[in-house]
Amino acid sequence: MTPHPKGRMPGDLNHKEMIERMVRVDQAGEYGAVRIYKGQMAVLGKGDKKDLIQHMLEQEEVHLDTFNKMAAQRRVRPTFMTPIWHMAGFALGAGTALLGEKAAMACTVAVEETIDAHYADQIKELGDSEPELRDTFVKFREEELEHRDIGYEHGAKQAPAYGLLTKAIKSGSKVAIWVSERF
Repeated sequence: MTPHPKGRMPGDLNHKEMIERMVRVDQAGEYGAVRIYKGQMAVLGKGDKKDLIQHMLEQEEVHLDTFNKMAAQRRVRPTFMTPIWHMAGFALGAGTALLGEKAAMACTVAVEETIDAHYADQIKELGDSEPELRDTFVKFREEELEHRDIGYEHGAKQAPAYGLLTKAIKSGSKVAIWVSERF
């Protein structure tokens, strides 16, 4: 069997395809995050968590705007799942907020921990091949970790059925990542 060029295996993505997949999934993820925080704002937007959620929402909107521009510049098609993430993100944010502020914070923790691992994998995979893109991932990862910490500081672990809730949200987030990378 003849080895594949540059040590790649059949079916492996080339560099351009890898970058397109990263931009597509990150654009989808940031879109989902915006929708989650908008759902939380719809329920908790008049309470004492308003400014906190608004802060996280505004950072996610910057992330989304960055990936929207990057997708246009690199001619990366968005995921076909955008209409689903539109509804699912809002429903997740509003639904957990309806369970209470602590459940909304548990949602934040679960999503942001999943995204932390996702960005860390992307940073590692990129190496030094795309320094500007890698630096964007590093910056956004730090902000996602800030959101996770906010969730912990505001009672995420006191949410009803915290372990079950966060496990379900993390599982759903991982599926969303996998699907958005590919479709």
